[in-house]
Amino acid sequence: MVRRGREFLHTPGPTNIPDRVLNAMHRPAMDFASPAFAELALKLFEDLKPLFGTSSQVFLYTSSGHGGWEGAFVNCFSPGDTVLLPEVGRFGRVWGDMAERLGLNVVRVPGSWRHPIDPAVIEDALSKDKEHRIKGVLAVHVETATGAVSDLAGIRRAIDAANHPALLICDAIASFGCMPLPMEEWGIDVVIAASQKALMLPPGLGFCAVSEKALAASLESRSQMEYFSWPQRMKTESYSRFCGTAPEHLVFGLIESMKMIAEEGWEQVYARHRRLAGAVHRAVDVWSEAGAIEFNILPPDARAVSLTVVRTPEGMNSDIVRTTARESFSVAVGGSLGDLVGRVFRIGHMGDLNEPMIIGALGGIEAALQVCQVPIGKGGVSAAVDYLAASVPG
Repeated sequence: MVRRGREFLHTPGPTNIPDRVLNAMHRPAMDFASPAFAELALKLFEDLKPLFGTSSQVFLYTSSGHGGWEGAFVNCFSPGDTVLLPEVGRFGRVWGDMAERLGLNVVRVPGSWRHPIDPAVIEDALSKDKEHRIKGVLAVHVETATGAVSDLAGIRRAIDAANHPALLICDAIASFGCMPLPMEEWGIDVVIAASQKALMLPPGLGFCAVSEKALAASLESRSQMEYFSWPQRMKTESYSRFCGTAPEHLVFGLIESMKMIAEEGWEQVYARHRRLAGAVHRAVDVWSEAGAIEFNILPPDARAVSLTVVRTPEGMNSDIVRTTARESFSVAVGGSLGDLVGRVFRIGHMGDLNEPMIIGALGGIEAALQVCQVPIGKGGVSAAVDYLAASVPG
């Protein structure tokens, strides 16, 4: 079948890449050892700091977000150290698996895949750790497999209430750029992010923004590392910042995406994500009225603004809806992961998106649900349109 028009990309990553970013990358390479690139890179690293809400250091890896995971582990901890992991989804689980492969002891606190992290379980675990064997708390801000957003400020309060010195390490890959994340204000020691979501870039850049406490820990780490080493990347030579050849074209794209974000304004970016998420949530609310589908995350205030995870009826493989949406209506949504395989599909709504894109995607999904004979409440797309019409920014 010959298709016309663009596919609507609504996976939770990669996300849509704006023409401005694509054009910024469409240029010749330059000498990465030249003074011109050194000046450009120095400014980039300084400009990244306010994005993360830190006055300390931001490190950039040529990697996916998993590179940021590994960078945080090997710099902050040594083999044999213990970390606490409240596990409420697939990405938290595999993050813990990586920690174990790197020689860390992981204390897992299993939680519901339909709820966010409960700060009380962290306070309880740390209060019992009288000898301070636990060196770090791992928290996924937005669990991309489930759609839950956890309260990072509440987790920091729980750590402080236990009077515990553990580092707070945050996976913000699916939240950074979508919602406020004031790193220093919330007392986060490491924020891990990646390029292919709200930053509107291709995959290929992983970030670690670090506190002074985390930086000090990196100087004491006994982990074997070279590429991921923060002290190594703080040397004065420009190429040391990248541990070799810089990912120049991704850097060019990142600079342009940061310009676009600055032009819109961070508060406006966050408001746009809240508003578009509200439209998606309103559509799912209406579809759910027939009793066949429902939100995966039960507490409404714990549903992320970056993606929405929808449960399909018992006995039905959710991939059927996903395939129908993509093949019949040119709308690509995310599949299911971990314990939710075959049970959910995931609607991404982060990055370079506007109202018509959301309405179009919801229309394709609603049509796919009908083709798959899933009972849904009528008028989900209309409800989303009404929501958007009633919430036009002044």
